[in-house]
Amino acid sequence: MNFTDGRYSEALTTQQETWLLELHPDGMARFWGATPSHDKKMQGVATGDVVLFTGENRVRAVGEVGAVFRNRDLADRLWPPSEDGKSWHTVYSVLDLTDAAIPYADLNMAIGYKSAHNFPGQMVLTDEKARSVLEEFMITPGTEWSRRSRDVVPPADEQTRHATRTAALEEQRTRQTSYSRSKRLIIVNRHESSLVREFRQQLLAEGRAAGRFYCPGGISDLYVTDDNGAELIEAKSNSGHRYVREALGQLLDYAPHSPQGADRLSALFPDRPAAEDIALLHRYGVDCVHRVAPGLFARVPAPRGCRDRMRQMWSA
Repeated sequence: MNFTDGRYSEALTTQQETWLLELHPDGMARFWGATPSHDKKMQGVATGDVVLFTGENRVRAVGEVGAVFRNRDLADRLWPPSEDGKSWHTVYSVLDLTDAAIPYADLNMAIGYKSAHNFPGQMVLTDEKARSVLEEFMITPGTEWSRRSRDVVPPADEQTRHATRTAALEEQRTRQTSYSRSKRLIIVNRHESSLVREFRQQLLAEGRAAGRFYCPGGISDLYVTDDNGAELIEAKSNSGHRYVREALGQLLDYAPHSPQGADRLSALFPDRPAAEDIALLHRYGVDCVHRVAPGLFARVPAPRGCRDRMRQMWSA
């Protein structure tokens, strides 16, 4: 919605409007709210935190918190309360929003809750639980926002302590409006993230710890450094030709930015690609790794000569 419209702007304080315009320069934003009963839970929520919107037994969308403040007048204009209904006096904007389809069962497993647990209202996760959710589903807050946030300071009376990383969960409640995504927040395809989690377990069993790294082109799926050098791994949810080409393109894009010069590039698939697609990967010195059974993966390594020739290009 356009918060500069008089119907809404007249309900904002000068500080709140300034803050919103810092975060949403075009005057357009999505807004969500919380009732007074959730005040204590909302105290730790701050700009840049990740928010999961739930409903129909799944996480339906993921976003980042923008401006967060209390303003009952604005809330009542956004969501007019029914007769004897509650006002949604805490209001927060969303910096970015992307669709998701994470079942409650998977979310509960990541948090350590019983599989039948539901999420009927506001709940804030901090520290290890929040980190588990972000890592489990490969949810990455936008690097652009992380840089900009140092220059955008909320009004003194709005400042809150920022937890390590907070995931606030609530049922989706929004006004329908057109909205242009900033593409700052990244959430990996559910099937890809499941494949990565499964392969990471095999790496751990081999004594190989995997992380990720940022680069101008995006974020790696897996990045392993050990006595064998640095390996960059890109996962795809399908082994079809289009997905093989996507994995190859991303690997070649990310490789020159490897924190440690890349010694091996690998494309990870849920099953074995066609022979001609494996040959395509090998032509560029890229290994093919594919799932052969639950928790078990096979590697089809690129010819050593191809890898050695291409390594100079990876590190260019």
